[in-house]
Amino acid sequence: MKAALIFVILLLIAAVALVLYLVRPLRLKPTPADFDCYDLGQGAYVPLDLPVQAFGVGLSYAGHIEETASEFDPEGAPPVFEKRPSATARTGAEVHLPTAEELIAAAAAVEPGLGAPLRADFADLSPLLDYEVEMGFVLLEDIDPTQLDDPTFAPRLGYFIANDLSARSIAILGEGRPNRLEYWGISKSFAGFMPVADRAWIPEVASPSGIPCVEIETLVNGELRQRQSTSNMIYTPVDMLRFIHSAFPDAPLVSRTIVLTGTPGGVAMQTPRWLVRLADLLGLGRFKKLSAKLGGDRSRFLEIGDTVTVRGQGLGEVSVTIGR
Repeated sequence: MKAALIFVILLLIAAVALVLYLVRPLRLKPTPADFDCYDLGQGAYVPLDLPVQAFGVGLSYAGHIEETASEFDPEGAPPVFEKRPSATARTGAEVHLPTAEELIAAAAAVEPGLGAPLRADFADLSPLLDYEVEMGFVLLEDIDPTQLDDPTFAPRLGYFIANDLSARSIAILGEGRPNRLEYWGISKSFAGFMPVADRAWIPEVASPSGIPCVEIETLVNGELRQRQSTSNMIYTPVDMLRFIHSAFPDAPLVSRTIVLTGTPGGVAMQTPRWLVRLADLLGLGRFKKLSAKLGGDRSRFLEIGDTVTVRGQGLGEVSVTIGR
């Protein structure tokens, strides 16, 4: 009887310890950068040409870090990935919802040999199409990377609104892989997956830490899904350019390069942190995680016929419709 009681007590202690481990908060909380907020009345608009190259910076808002159960290291770099310039779209475009075969082919291009198991187990693979309102910026002149170490350096940038559409099923397939961010880039590079504004705003006088501190929003079929001020970003544009150069040292920072600066909270892809930690403890692989997400509630992901609008004060708005 005494041994049974001790066993129950130990079992309860273990259960409590497990719960505390799963729900523990982030060790370090992300905080916004110290921005110099531009006055939108002191600037001008220029046409936003098609980009020569495009990069994305991930996990740059505290809310998005939390809803994706991601970790945060203030001494480390955020995720940085390439987007294909061919993904560019403009307002009014119809964005094709990728088919299962298109998704599988894209994944197999990143990881040869992946096509066969995906066709066997995920023949009807859904893209799990997600939206991400973001403020983007475009380089208006070439930048020498050595300038990025100068605290007084203020690059000439133009700012615009964008939607970083994402096929989350492809990103899930990259979990645990050494080239995880390559999966991110591919998941965001299907045709039309980078709707951007027709014009960019440029300040009269550039500041090393300057940005337009504006509210950015996403609406899906008129329903507000995201709203946040860009002043809550964790990194400045110069920080982001430094991260990009570190991740892609052979990519020159040339004029007409665009950078998407990350999205705030409110996206469709949300996972409780405790669940992610439990999955890691159980050693669940990427295919199990993908199956779980595909079998869960998909009501917030985009479907054919949905209209998605992203907008920002002074930066305009971009609307696209999801088509076949």
